[in-house]
Amino acid sequence: MTKLSSRINKLSESQTLAMAKKSRELQAQGKDIISLSIGEPDFDTPQFIKDAAYKAIKENFTHYTPVPGFLDLREAIATKFKRDNDLIYTPQQIVVSTGAKQAIANVILSLVDPNEEVIVPVPYWVSYIELIKMADGIPVFIPTGIESNFKITPEQLKAAITPKTKMIIFSTPCNPSGSVYNKAELKALAEVISQYPDLYIVSDEIYEHINFAGKHESIAQFDFIYDRVITVNGVSKSFAMTGWRIGYIGAPVWIAQACEKMQGQFTSGTSSVSQKAATAALLADVSETFEMRDAFRRRRDLVLKLLGEIPGLKLNVPDGAFYVFPDCSFYFGKKFGNHLIKDSHDLSMYLLDEAGVAIVSGDAFGDNNCFRFSYAAADERLVEAIRRMKLALEKLN
Repeated sequence: MTKLSSRINKLSESQTLAMAKKSRELQAQGKDIISLSIGEPDFDTPQFIKDAAYKAIKENFTHYTPVPGFLDLREAIATKFKRDNDLIYTPQQIVVSTGAKQAIANVILSLVDPNEEVIVPVPYWVSYIELIKMADGIPVFIPTGIESNFKITPEQLKAAITPKTKMIIFSTPCNPSGSVYNKAELKALAEVISQYPDLYIVSDEIYEHINFAGKHESIAQFDFIYDRVITVNGVSKSFAMTGWRIGYIGAPVWIAQACEKMQGQFTSGTSSVSQKAATAALLADVSETFEMRDAFRRRRDLVLKLLGEIPGLKLNVPDGAFYVFPDCSFYFGKKFGNHLIKDSHDLSMYLLDEAGVAIVSGDAFGDNNCFRFSYAAADERLVEAIRRMKLALEKLN
């Protein structure tokens, strides 16, 4: 009899990946499933980035890489931080990882001791909680709702801080809600954090360029907390480079060094060819991201219009990313056939079975009243998905 470690036994499977896997299995059985469950742009990587990868292969960039990343890539990231965010990070403050998920894991495992608390605004990206658990930390949740546009207030943050608090982690633009914190909102949070010198901030900005509200704002811009912010970003979403697996941090040197040490024992440096492709992406004019951003804005408006025609769904207007996070609690307690809808998980399974549409239930993100709907799909698939959902929901009584 095999006996797995308590570490792996307490770890949950990613519900977004689990739903994507289930969708693929059903599709393999010949079923027509519209999968809107995974956070991946449906665009191809731009040609100029692929050309940089071809060039790297021809020039034999195929060997082991430095653990924190090639110097020219870290210099490109420093250039990007200054150009796009007005943040000064030297190459010594930057660590390149195999995706932003590994970057976040490095930070949490480097900073959080057992039983230390990590504040997590709800809703949150699914992996935050599992990574905190892996470090034997304790997640402390701050609830939000559609009425507050899924944003926390300074008063809520202050009330959540205890002597055991080590870190707060959040994303803007947010996965799953699409909410974007503006400069004034971030400054108000920063002023609370500044009162606690042992509190660190992980700011996940992976959706930075998919922002419909104007200029992206980074919490590290406030010099009075700059030395306690770890800014996380990558190329997956902005440049449709999910499969290239490149994420990075900008952080105080001592934290960057700790993450390099951690990564050196797990994976070492990330793919050489991917790094050269990412260098080309980050040094390109930021306008290269506009076509995809504008397509997502148009799709958001289409999806909000169509979902708004479904009785009972509550919607806010997300200012970034490529998700909507409707409140579906109107349908709780209703049933059709063998399906009784008790929560968002039941509703997501009902829509998969009855409508052939895969979404992710809100409990994966800490809010069981909602579900996440990704509009990273072609217009006709989005229209068809919502048509099917509407018909299925009309059957519930």
